[in-house]
Amino acid sequence: MSNVTASTRATVPVWAWALVALAFAALYLITQENGSLVGATAAEYIHEFTHDARHALGVPCH
Repeated sequence: MSNVTASTRATVPVWAWALVALAFAALYLITQENGSLVGATAAEYIHEFTHDARHALGVPCH
């Protein structure tokens, strides 16, 4: 049995979970988006905007 009680557990605020979700969404857009989620035209703008960051992270994009 665990000796952890409700008073000793750490709670994570909602804004922290939202920040994590936003970070994962940004990481997805930078590394993976090629038109499957936001459409080809918008993906091209995202690709060009994040092009150098993709290469700096080692993500092949073309």
